[in-house]
Amino acid sequence: MTRVQQIGEDALIRRLAGLLPSRQDVVAGIGDDCAVVRTGRHDAFDWLLKSDPVIEGVHFARDAAPGAIGRKAVGRVLSDLAAMGGEPLWALINLVAPPDTPVKRLEGIYRGAASLAKRHGMAIVGGDTSRGKTLELHVFAVGRVPRGCAVPRSGARAGDVLYVTGVLGGSGEGRHLKFEPRIKEGGWLCAQGWATAMMDVSDGLATDLRRMTAASGTGAVLDVAAIPVSAAARRCRDTRSSLEHALADGEDFELLLAVPARKAVAFEAAWRRSFTLRCSRIGVMTKRSGVIELKDGKSCVPLTCRGYEHFVTRADS
Repeated sequence: MTRVQQIGEDALIRRLAGLLPSRQDVVAGIGDDCAVVRTGRHDAFDWLLKSDPVIEGVHFARDAAPGAIGRKAVGRVLSDLAAMGGEPLWALINLVAPPDTPVKRLEGIYRGAASLAKRHGMAIVGGDTSRGKTLELHVFAVGRVPRGCAVPRSGARAGDVLYVTGVLGGSGEGRHLKFEPRIKEGGWLCAQGWATAMMDVSDGLATDLRRMTAASGTGAVLDVAAIPVSAAARRCRDTRSSLEHALADGEDFELLLAVPARKAVAFEAAWRRSFTLRCSRIGVMTKRSGVIELKDGKSCVPLTCRGYEHFVTRADS
């Protein structure tokens, strides 16, 4: 009998997706940062749907600050909405908790969730509660984009220039609880029409770029010197280099995007005028479908490291 750990998360999703029904009002289903649905022929907006869990022992440690847990739970779905260029609207939170969980701890979690949601204009309108062995929050969010304007991960073409916002790596040093969802930046990219493809870096650049190239039918070459390595990644002391941490740690929640080469110079200038946040040109999409390489100087080598993968145990430190 095939086990989940043998096929991995992406293959599991593909197999399960084939079992599920769809409808004519589904613009984009499983396989992107959010589902996109359209409720009426003349609607001005498409609707973005997203759910995400945070689970003790997987997404946060038992001793994590309550406010940081709630903030992360909401921040994850906000990051996915941002990756489609969306405006956040509503969220539901399902809470699973052991019966002996202190009420004060749960109140702190919800304060953290509420604070970040409010800052981005998203209302938390309900949810459900249940007992369980582990503390878990499952968040479902709804957002919107102008009709036909959601930015998929499947739109990149050979020759497009690759960019990533912010810096990467070092999530194990606490960055995974302190990230900022790029709602403003994602909305701007959508409104200005710069990006052909976009997604958030949640499982690490190495894994998420593979997903973008697979969806787009392209390959990619990454410029090693251009990858923005965080200070936290440089502080890591284990068997991996700081570059490997930047490529593989995950939970950066930055935006990975592709821009047509003819627009690259204008895009970079427009970005600098609009934001102080760093946006780095890190590579280019290629015609070699599924092939991702690292370019260091004049030499190119295949990208071999992988980011975080559910159902796989990684012993590297």
